[in-house]
Amino acid sequence: MEEKTTNDFGTLEKYPEYRMDIGIEVHIQLKTKSKIFCSCSNELSDQQNKNICQICAGYPGVLPVLNHQVVEYAIMAGLGTNCQISLNSEFDRKHYFYPDLPKNYQITQNNFPICKNGYVMIRLDDGTEKKIRINRIHIEEDAGKNTHSDLTGESYVDLNRTGTPLLEIVTEPDIENAAEAKAYLKTLRLIAQYAGISDCNMEEGSFRADTNLSVRKKNAETLGTRCELKNINSFKFIADAIEYESERQILALQAGEKIRQETRLWDSKNRKSLPMRSKEDLADYRYCTDPDLSLVKVTSEHIATVQKTLPEMPYTKFHRYIKEWNLSAYEADVIVSEQPFTVYFEQAMNLYPKKSIVNWFLRDVIGLINEEKINLNDCKVTPEKLAKIVQMLDENIINNAAAKEVFETVAKTGTNPQDIVEQKGLKQIGSVEELEKIVLQVLQENPALVDQYKSGKQNVFGFFVGTCMKASGGKGNPKIMQELLKKHLN
Repeated sequence: MEEKTTNDFGTLEKYPEYRMDIGIEVHIQLKTKSKIFCSCSNELSDQQNKNICQICAGYPGVLPVLNHQVVEYAIMAGLGTNCQISLNSEFDRKHYFYPDLPKNYQITQNNFPICKNGYVMIRLDDGTEKKIRINRIHIEEDAGKNTHSDLTGESYVDLNRTGTPLLEIVTEPDIENAAEAKAYLKTLRLIAQYAGISDCNMEEGSFRADTNLSVRKKNAETLGTRCELKNINSFKFIADAIEYESERQILALQAGEKIRQETRLWDSKNRKSLPMRSKEDLADYRYCTDPDLSLVKVTSEHIATVQKTLPEMPYTKFHRYIKEWNLSAYEADVIVSEQPFTVYFEQAMNLYPKKSIVNWFLRDVIGLINEEKINLNDCKVTPEKLAKIVQMLDENIINNAAAKEVFETVAKTGTNPQDIVEQKGLKQIGSVEELEKIVLQVLQENPALVDQYKSGKQNVFGFFVGTCMKASGGKGNPKIMQELLKKHLN
C-alpha cells in the first residue's frame, strides 16, 4: 500500500489566500510485443543495448513502420478517458539534443493527436467526486536511458528503451491540491491497467508523471508561472513534491521575487525540489510533420469495435458494486483498487451472490495474500472454494470457527472445502435435542454460577457459552446454543 503524506493540504492551510493550478502529463509505456516503429522486442532487459536495431539507434536512411497495436491501445485509452477519437492524426518530429536520443528528435504527435477533449472522474477520501479534464492523448516513442557512474565519473547510454511506445496523457490545469493529484494518478493508472494496455509499474518507469504547478492569489484571474516537476516515481513523492514546490513559489512571491519557468528535479531524500533546466516552449522544439510516416486514419466502425472489447472501467464498476450488491463506498473502493481483486470477487459473487462473500474476501483473502506476499492468482483459496466455504457457513453446515479452520487448510493445501469438513468431522451440530442435552449438563455441573447469573451477574453467560461449545467439540451451533441457555437460565 502507498504511504500517505503527512498532510496533502498543508500548504493551502498555511496560506489560505493562495490556490494551486496543477496540470499533469503522464507517460504510459504500452505493453506491445515489439517497439513502436521496428520489430525489436519491447521486453525489459538487464543487458544493455540488447533489444536495438538500426532504427532504434537512429542510423541514417532507415525508415520507421508504425506498430498498429499502438493505435489500438491509444483508442482504448481514449475511450476509457471519455475522449474524442480523431479519425485523422499525424506524427511530428520534436527536436532536442540528449545522448539518449540518437536521432536528435523524437517522433510524437503535436498538432493532430489521436485523442482529445476527454475527462476522468476522481473520487477523494471524503467521498466527493470531481471531473478532471483531459486536453489530449498522443502517441510517441520513448528515449533511451542515461546512466551515470559516481565511481568512474563516466556516463553510459542504454538504447533498449528507445522506441518503446508511449501514450502521453495531458490534463487541463484542473487539479487544485496534492490529494486531487494522487487521486487522479491512481484513477488513470487503474484505467490503463483495466484496459490491459500497460502494467503501469512506476518503479520500472512504465507509468511516469510530470507535474506542472503554479500558484496565484485566489482572486487572481490569470494563472501563475508554472514549474515542471519531472519523472517522480511514486504517488507519495508526487504529493510531497507538490506541497514543497507550492510553498516555495508562495514564499518567493511574498518576497517580491518572480517565478522562473523551469523544470525542477525532486530530491526525495531531502524532500525538496532543485532547478534542473529552464523550461522549453513549443517553439524551442522546432516541431515539423514527420515525412516518413503517413497519416493515421481510423474509422467510426473501428472505434465502435474497440469500444465493444473495452472492459468495464473502475469508476463505473465502483458505482455498480454499490448499487447492485449493496457494498459500502469503502468496500467498493478497496475491491476496485486492483483489477485482479475485481475478477476474483465477481467470480465468487456469481457463484454465491450473498453479501457475506464481501467480508471474507476483504478480511481473509486479501489478508492472506498480503501476509504470504503472493499474487491473488497464486492463492489456493480460489473463488469457487471461497464461495463454498461461505455457503456452508451460511447454511449452518459449519460454524464460524470451523469455517476459519477450513479456510486455513484450503490456503495451505488447496483441498476442496467439502472434503476437509468430512475428513475433520467439522459438520455443525444443529439438532436442538442434542444441543439441549449439552446445555442442561453444563448447567447441572455449575449450580453456583447459575445462581450468580440469576442474581444479576450477567457476565457469567459467556462462561456458559464457551463451556457448552467445548462440550460439543466446537461443533455446536452457537446461535441455537445461546437461545437454549437463555431459555433454561431465565
